[in-house]
Order: sequence, then structure tokens, then C-alpha cells
Amino acid sequence: MDLKLSGKNILITGSTRGIGYATSKLLLKEGAHVYINGREKETVLEAVENLKLAIPGAQVSPFVLDFNKPSEIENKLQEIPSIDILINNVGIYTSKSFYATTLADWNSQLQVNVIGGVELAKRFLPSMLKKNWGRILFISSECAYIVPTDMISYSATKAALHAISKGLSHLTRGTGVTVNTIVPGSTYTEGAKKFIEEKAVLEGKSPKETERLFFLNERPNSLLERFASVDEVASTITYFCSPLSGATNGSVIKVDGGSSGGIL
Repeated sequence: MDLKLSGKNILITGSTRGIGYATSKLLLKEGAHVYINGREKETVLEAVENLKLAIPGAQVSPFVLDFNKPSEIENKLQEIPSIDILINNVGIYTSKSFYATTLADWNSQLQVNVIGGVELAKRFLPSMLKKNWGRILFISSECAYIVPTDMISYSATKAALHAISKGLSHLTRGTGVTVNTIVPGSTYTEGAKKFIEEKAVLEGKSPKETERLFFLNERPNSLLERFASVDEVASTITYFCSPLSGATNGSVIKVDGGSSGGIL
């Protein structure tokens, strides 16, 4: 299927690995020009080169920016003249008890997970409205719904994205611009792989058994009863970047395998 993304300029934050990287690959295959973002220059350039090798002729550019450094955001954004599609994917988290989570932990997660995306939307939404076309996607998490007790601060930032996305969608009324929220569930990223392997060692079990027990005990609402692959999540994100998704605006799209529960 032609998703009609050829020639579109796309910025994906946090895209040197995981869901962001997998989404970049699919968008590049569709003929889009993608800006790859990360905190460290070496990591970003490595990702760009790997994408060029994987997809001959790929139009891919580096965009190095640490969203935990707010003083740098405005100046760095001047490097990107125009964006058709913005995917706010970057996110950081801590896994600590509520009492051990410091104010610094809260502030850094709010800055990267929430304020960074707000700054980007303020920068690029006006030009999208002027062109009468654009896409903004906020990548949330199942944690916005299930709120693990060791990730309350992270879950709060992801829940905030739902309100921001919904509010921005009202600013696009009657235009060709849409703003939506994507909610991945437990996804087999590099971080998840490391988590399961370390948990398996601690519990004296195989990684496969550890994963089974994780979904049995910690994600009991999951209908998949497994991790989603990054490609499964990326394919959904890619579709909602497309002009073909124009009738979906102000919505929450779950790719969580049912883990968040409920009917809404």
C-alpha cells in the first residue's frame, strides 16, 4: 500500500533505537525524509549510517538534541526549516518507589517527556496549519493507564501527553492537520530485552519463562501475553502519519495488546 508519504519531512525524537528507530525505517522505505534524533552525536550518526546502509537512497539526516537541556532547544530547532510530521517519541523513566523518586527525577522526566514535545509542537504546528496539512503524534504508554507503583512519575508524564494532544487537536479544527496519541504496550525494545535477561538471572529462570511470568503476574490484562515487536508498533505509527489517516483526529490509538484494560 502506498501511504503517500514520499517527500514528507519528518522529525522523530528519540529515534536512534527501539520504536523510534523502527518507525524511521518504515517511513524511509515510504520515501520520506527523516530526521533522526538522540542526545549524543556519535549515536545519532551511527543510526543515520545504519539506516543508509539498510535502505539505499534513504533521505535521512541527524538531529542531535538533549531535551533535558531546555536552553538548547530553541537554537537547535532553527536547524530544521520545515516539518510535515512530528513524532514526539522520546521518553526517559526511573524505576523507583514513590518515596525514593526525587524532585530531580520528576523534573527531568517532565522536561524530556512533556515539555520537549510541547516546545516542538509550538514550533511546528503554526506552519502545518498555514500549509493546511500535517501530523503530530505523541507516543504515550500503557503506564498512563496501569501506573506501576515504581513508575508513578513516568506514568504521570505519559498521562499528561493525552491532555496536551487532545487540546492541540482542537486547534486544528477544519484543517488537514491532525494530532493523535499512540499508546504502545510492553514492547520488546533493547531495554525490555535487558530487563528480562537481568530478571531471569535474579530469579534463576530462563528468559522465556521470565517473560511468561511477567505477563501472568505484572501485565495480567494483556491479551497478547507477550511483548509486541517494535515493528508492530512502528507500523501503526507509520499509518497514522499518512494522509490516509485524515479522518482520525484527537484520538487515542492503543497498540497495547489489551494491557490497559477497559473499553475506552
